Parts: sequence; C-alpha cells; structure tokens
Amino acid sequence: METFKKLVSKNPIFTENKNRETENQLQRNMKTKYEKIPTFVFDESYEASLIIAEEIATKIKQCQEENRPCVLGLPIGSTPKHVYKELIRIHQQEGLSFKNVITFNLDEYYPMKKDSLLSAYHYMYLNLFQYLDIQPENIHIPDAELPIDKMYQYCQNYENLIKETGGIDILLLGIGRTGHIGFNEPGSQPNSGSRMIVVDTKTKQDAAPDFGGLEKVPMRAITIGIETIMKAKKVILIAFGETKSHIIKKTVEKPISDQVPASFLQLHKNAKIYIDKAAAMELTRIETPWLVDTCNWKSDSLARKAVIWLCNITGKSILKLTHNDYINNGLSDLIAETGSAYDLNIRIFNELQHTITGWPGGKPNADDIYRPERKSPDRKKIIVFSPHPDDDVISMGGTLNGLVKQNHDVHVAYEVSGSIAVSDEYACRFISFYNSYSKSFDPDNKKNEEQYKKISSFLNQKKEEQKDTPEVLKLKELIRKMEAKAASHFSNMKDDHIHFLRLPFYETGEIQKKPIGREDIDIVKNFIQEIKPHQIFAAGDLSDPHGTHRVCLDAILYALEELKDEEWMKNCWLWLYRGAWREWDIDQIEMAVPLSPEELYHKREAIFKHQSQKEGAMYLGDDSREFWQRAEDRNHNTAIQYNKLGMAEYEAMEAFVRYYP
Repeated sequence: METFKKLVSKNPIFTENKNRETENQLQRNMKTKYEKIPTFVFDESYEASLIIAEEIATKIKQCQEENRPCVLGLPIGSTPKHVYKELIRIHQQEGLSFKNVITFNLDEYYPMKKDSLLSAYHYMYLNLFQYLDIQPENIHIPDAELPIDKMYQYCQNYENLIKETGGIDILLLGIGRTGHIGFNEPGSQPNSGSRMIVVDTKTKQDAAPDFGGLEKVPMRAITIGIETIMKAKKVILIAFGETKSHIIKKTVEKPISDQVPASFLQLHKNAKIYIDKAAAMELTRIETPWLVDTCNWKSDSLARKAVIWLCNITGKSILKLTHNDYINNGLSDLIAETGSAYDLNIRIFNELQHTITGWPGGKPNADDIYRPERKSPDRKKIIVFSPHPDDDVISMGGTLNGLVKQNHDVHVAYEVSGSIAVSDEYACRFISFYNSYSKSFDPDNKKNEEQYKKISSFLNQKKEEQKDTPEVLKLKELIRKMEAKAASHFSNMKDDHIHFLRLPFYETGEIQKKPIGREDIDIVKNFIQEIKPHQIFAAGDLSDPHGTHRVCLDAILYALEELKDEEWMKNCWLWLYRGAWREWDIDQIEMAVPLSPEELYHKREAIFKHQSQKEGAMYLGDDSREFWQRAEDRNHNTAIQYNKLGMAEYEAMEAFVRYYP
C-alpha cells in the first residue's frame, strides 16, 4: 500500500487538483493503469456525442447563473457533428439560449474564402450557428482571406481576444492521424501560440477527398497553439473509428512527445478523451486486457486472442507454445483456468483450423459440424452487398468467383453509384472518346455534339468545390456502372443478377452525404425480401475514410431487423468482409477462404476492370498503393499469419466474420 501511495503522489495524472478517482477506485480500476489521460470508451460514437453536448449545455447554464459569458473552443470535421446536432436539439426543444456564448474556432486552411464550401465559416454556419440564437459578434473564426503579411499580427490579435474573454471554458478537439490537435502538427512546442503553420503531408492526404485531390489541399493553415489549448479550463478530445486507434494509443499511453502533439494533454489538469470502441481497440485494456487485470477466460474468443498474441511475441506456432511461455508472459491465469498448455494449444489450433474452408457456401454432402458454413441447401441464394461498385472484387473477389463456380445463386448489389470517385480528368477522357466514336458513325449528330460540348466545357472550367451538374454525375455514374458490370461478367455473373440500388443518402454530388433515411432502408429491405437469401455478404469495414461503408452496413442491419420475423430469415446468415483499408485480426476471423495463385490472379484482373479507380484514384487515403496491390498484400499477409501459427501454407486468404443480429 505504501508503494501505491508513493506512486499516486508522484504521478501527475493522479493528483487531486485533476479531480481524478479516489485511491480505492483506482485500485479497483487498474485496467486503465497505462492511460495517462482519463479516457472513456463508448459502444457507439453518438453516445459520446450526447454526453459531450450535455456537458457543454450544463456549462452554458452555469455561466448564465453566474452572469458571465461561456467561452467555447470549437473544431470542424465529421467528428463533432453529432455534438452540434444535439446542441441544436437542446436549444430548440429545451430552450437553452446561446446569447451568452462566445466561440473561437480552432483553425482554418489558408488561403480560404469564407463563402467556400470547404471553409470553417461555411461549416460552422451550416452545422450549428444558423440554428442558434448566438450573437454574430460573439462568433470568431480565423480569417484566411487576409494577405499573408498581415497574418502574424492577426494571429496575435486572435490570441489576445481569447485572453480578453477570460479564456476558454470548454475546448473541443478532434485529432489527426499525425496526432495534431487544431493544426498543431508534429514538431509543435508546448509554448506555441496562435500562428500560421505548414500542413503535414499525412494531414493533406486525409483532406484530399474533400478538396478533390492532394494537389488542391492548401499548404498552410491558421491554428491556435498548444499553449492556448493547455490554458483552456476543460479540454475534451473526441475520436471515432479504427483509423484513430493507433494515434489514440500514442496520445494516451506513450510518453509525451512533440511528434504527437496531442500527448501534451497528459499535462493538462482537466483533459479527458471520449472515444468509441473502434478508436479504443489498441489501448492496452482492450488489445491485451490480461496485462492489466484478471480476465474471464471462459470467453473462447479472448483465449484465442491471447494465444495468438503469445505466438506473435514468442515467434512460435501454436503447438510449440510451452507452459513457461504462458507463465513468463502474464498468462498464468489462462493456464490455471484451462489446466495445461498442451490442451489449450490443441483447442485453439483446432478452432483456427476449422475456420479454413474452400467452400464458402458450404460443402454439399459433407460433415459440417466443424465447418464455418452449413452444407444445406446445396445451392444457396446469396447476396453480396458492395457499398461502392468495386468493393466486392477488392474485398472478396476470390470468394465471389468461387461461389459462382460452386453453382450458388449469387446476386451482387451495388449500394451506391460511386460517381464522386471518378475524377474530372477521367470523365473528360471518357466523354471525348464517346464523342469521337459517335462522330465516326454519324458526323451530323448535333444532339450528341451539344451534350459533349456542355459536359466538357463544364469540366474544363470547373472551379474548386463546385458541384457536378446532373449530366456530369450521370456520366460518372455510368462509368462506374459499366466497370462494375465488366468485373461481374469476368466472374461469370449474369446481368439479371447484377443490381444497382443507388441508395439516396449518397446522391448529393458532394463528399458530404445525407444521413441514412427511411427510403434507403426500404430499398435494401425490399431487395433482400425479394431474394430471400441463405447468405448475405456485406462490408464491415468501418475504417472507410468517408463513411459510406458504415452507412451501407447500417441500412442492411436496419433492414434485417425489420425482416427478422420472416420464416426464411431463420436460415439466413450474415458474413462481414473488410475492404481496402484494413483486414480482420486473426483472432476475429470465423471463415478464411484460401486462394490459389491462379485465383488471386483472376481477382486482380477483375479489379483491373475498374479502370477509373486504377489511374489516379481519388480516394486512396494515406496509402499510395493501388487497390489491387492492397488487396493482394492483405490476402498474402492473412495466409502468412495462419502459416506462422502452424496452419498449412496457402498463397492467399480472404477473411470473414459472422454477424449475429
């Protein structure tokens, strides 16, 4: 106990002035012992957003009672949107006034016009300010239209204005993959104030989809400084999604470093982090809970995860693990629970072995006790949902081809048009070819010529952030549709089994999509009801940079919920694949489909049919590899991991997890 008291007294994260948990509470909650900032994990992001909005509302009311202004520091981006929606609801339905609220936005790209669709000014009015009774003079957003030689003094004035208001009461922060908060990129120092900075390459890559290409992202930005952030009375950092999990671990658990600016929050007296499960997945208490607390080893999945982890750190296959390997690496409880290393090794080895199958639709006339899929019926009705027109072949092209070859009744449903992912340059090339081709048969076809001139003129003169015309969107949609059909035909799919659902939430012509709606759910529901499938494959890749995968999956899950009482639903299984961004961890995989070198090559050729996504694809994210390269590397790596654990050596594998509604 004395040792513990010394630890508490010396460790700044446990000091009383930070309003941390009591000593007894900490002892009961030592699973968070590696975390140097209070971190709260929620099942869903919207749950965190509701609590944050309520905290802000409570502070506003408190300041009103004290007859003083409430000063908020606010970010833009997708992360705080639900917070803003809830604040709007509280204002409109509960009568909370914002007349005493003063706001300071954290940052802005430079240069940036206020009327730009990508400006912080446009974002804040679109998503928050226009719905509130906040006084216009109390809204402060960095002015990125000033000449560059005026920016130094402007930033000083911005800093002084924050001080004059009494300082920020609550500061909301997002976090970039570089660990930046505001636009304080790696290298930012704790004494930095408001200033202009050069945007990090990774940050530019993340912003590229919004700007229509990496080269269009501004090189500079205006930001409040680390020192300004640290002076805020309360800081709440929000992060959602798997793409943030790595930087969250660095921020929360690793030493403070100017290479991860968010880690300076470890020194803040009243900072906390709200994240969802996906963003928390690399925290020690989630990734390796046996290192921080006693585990319930009755969970087969947790035992499998621990054994695979042990294989990775020892460099051994499962059947070579010894009793001492478990004891020396913090897994003595697991051995005590299971009895012996030998029995545990055999059990986990067999579990993994049983996930491997060359019959993803089930093997007819075979014992299916240990197979991931049922043998009956021999010929299953199957729906493969593909969010974009290429996710099916990128993520499960080999499995799709195998299902068709094994004579299952396979339908592919493309949920969105994917039109915004076609570059203007590619669309110009396509329409130019079509015009030349038409002229070779009918030189006097004025209607085609007029349409060509209209579209090509728009594309050649198109301004940044300008929305495509309906004609251009239709052209881009047609390009994606033709490519999807070509790829499906390559796997011997018939035209009447290729479906384009065109869910309305996507069809805005912008990166920003509408929320999922009744119409989206009904389209998916009616389609599923029409097919009455035995199997559904859907994208469970929540790391998708612009969220389309998540919305498409939600539409499927809502539809299945409404169909759950249908008799045929009792025999319908849902399998989730992942896309170009991430693969399932080995301990999560419930069906692994091996691919031969020939099958992998066939998959590559199918991906190549999506030519618009091969040449200068717009949404590659932070990975410069083309989609076919990512897919092959991921499939190779899955096979290698299975082999290292002691399984047979395969060329490649596609992986799936079963979803239990």
